[in-house]
Amino acid sequence: MRKSFDELTITDDYMFYRVMENIDICKTLLNIVLHDKIGTITDIQLQKTVTDAGNAKGVRFDVWAKDCDGTIYDVEMQAINKDDLAKRIRYYQSAIDVSVLEKNQPYEDLPDSFIIFFCTFDYIGKGLPVYSFKTICTENTNIQLADGITKIIINSKAAEKEESSALKNFLQYMNGKVSDDHFIQKIEGRIKEVKMSEEMRREYMLINSFERDARNDGWKAGIQEGIQQGIQQGIQQGIRQGIAQGFADGIMQTAKNLLKIGLSVENIAEATGLSREEIEKL
Repeated sequence: MRKSFDELTITDDYMFYRVMENIDICKTLLNIVLHDKIGTITDIQLQKTVTDAGNAKGVRFDVWAKDCDGTIYDVEMQAINKDDLAKRIRYYQSAIDVSVLEKNQPYEDLPDSFIIFFCTFDYIGKGLPVYSFKTICTENTNIQLADGITKIIINSKAAEKEESSALKNFLQYMNGKVSDDHFIQKIEGRIKEVKMSEEMRREYMLINSFERDARNDGWKAGIQEGIQQGIQQGIQQGIRQGIAQGFADGIMQTAKNLLKIGLSVENIAEATGLSREEIEKL
C-alpha cells in the first residue's frame, strides 16, 4: 500500500528526489558524503531515464547530477532490500557510461562517476554506516585501477557508528529522528514546501494511479498472454501484443481518473500515451 502524500518522508522516492532537486541541498548532501570534494553543481535531473541501448533493460535514476568538472553523481534512496543492489549498481554504471559516451568519442572522455545509495537497511551486513568501493588489484590492494568509478552504499541502521556528525544527523533523520541541525531543518523546510504544492500533490496521485493500474490483473494477464505468444511468434512482438490487449482498458480508465482529479490534458497525454483527441472524448 503506497503512502498518502502527507505521510511521505525523506526515505520515500518521490519526496527524496523532490527535496534533492534543490541544488543547494543536493550539493550539501554530496559534500557530507564525499567530504567537501564537490564542485559547483551545474545540472540536476530527476527520474532520468536511459532507454536508448537497443533492447537492453532501461534504467531510471532518482537524482542525476553533474558538477562543473563533468563528474556525474547518481543519488538513490532505497527503503526496500531486494537483494539485488550489487548487480543493480553494476548495471547503473554501465547505463551511465553508455548514455554519456557518444559514437566516435575516445574512452578517456568518460567522466568520473559516483553511484550513491542511501539505504534504510544494511545490504552488506557488516555493520558499517558507509561502504565505499573502488576498483583495486587483488594481488596488491594498494594498486587502484584509475577507471574513475566510485560506488557507495550507505546504511542508516548504523547511524550511531558514523563519526561525521553531519552524516550521522542525516542517517538518524532517515531513521525518523528530526534534529535541530541546520541542514536537517533545511530539508524539513523543503518537505513542507513540497507538501503545500497542489501541483506536486496531483503529480504524486497521478504516479500512484498509473502504477496501481499497471499492477492490475488485466495487465498481468496481458503480459502472460504476450509471453506465450512470444514463444511462437517472437518474444518482442508477442509481449507488445499482450500488453496492448491487456492494458488498453486500464490506460483509458487511468485517463478518466486523472481528469477527475483535475490534471491537464497535456499531462495526461504524456503519462498515458493517449492523444489529446482520445482524452477529450472521455
